[in-house]
Amino acid sequence: MKLHYYPETDSLYIELKASPGAETREIASGLNVDLDAAGDVVGFDIDGASRRLDLTTLETIALPTKTTRAA
Repeated sequence: MKLHYYPETDSLYIELKASPGAETREIASGLNVDLDAAGDVVGFDIDGASRRLDLTTLETIALPTKTTRAA
């Protein structure tokens, strides 16, 4: 899973898997979901992210991860 923040558009993309998206659906105003060819969710795009979310803190709880990277 990867989080991508784009300050020029104030959007946050939550990439769940590295598959290419085949379809995008708006599920709420400013919230889009990307689906692959099989209809599985590959990511979420949140427009106006800094106005909707607290982007100052990232917290994970009990994720079964082997590594954590920060860029």
